[in-house]
Amino acid sequence: MRHVSDWTLDDGSLLLNFSDEVLGMFERHIQVGDLPESGGVLLGTVHEKGLLVTLATKPTGLDRQLRYLFERLPFGHRAVARRYWRSSGGMTRYIGEWHTHPQDIPVPSHIDLNEWTKLAKERADKRPLLAVIVGRYGLHVEMTYGDGKRELLRHYVGCVHRLHKALDLALVVPTSTTSGTRCGPASAPHAQSRV
Repeated sequence: MRHVSDWTLDDGSLLLNFSDEVLGMFERHIQVGDLPESGGVLLGTVHEKGLLVTLATKPTGLDRQLRYLFERLPFGHRAVARRYWRSSGGMTRYIGEWHTHPQDIPVPSHIDLNEWTKLAKERADKRPLLAVIVGRYGLHVEMTYGDGKRELLRHYVGCVHRLHKALDLALVVPTSTTSGTRCGPASAPHAQSRV
């Protein structure tokens, strides 16, 4: 897979993990050739120190998909979100939105930023919205607040065992992969989108 699963805010106050299923959905919808933009909602669980994104809905026949536009209509996506929320006793919930861009390293448009702020304002739980853009070789990952504040997440490098422990994920990490590595967000200027 060309996209990475573990992300964090610069200060480490939020940790994020995309499940393999979610990364698989992203991979299947990468815009190559003349494919239109795709997208959907992100569902998962909220933990004390982070988010575990376990499901990304796929585009429905009702969504509007063009080369440079994806308009998600609520019908099919809302039904999936409600079904998971009910079946999990309210644990699996709406976390945010994802869509693709026909760019190697994606950059949000003004339309994206305005839509994310609007969706964040409408959240009943008042939590920020996780906003993801899938590019051909990287992801743009950010938290957007109802007041327009934005926080970029960066790929989490090293000490994956700490990230997974904070999110209550079972993971066996060989000691050779964690010894001598720096823990925390990647420091390169475009680390949030390079893989």
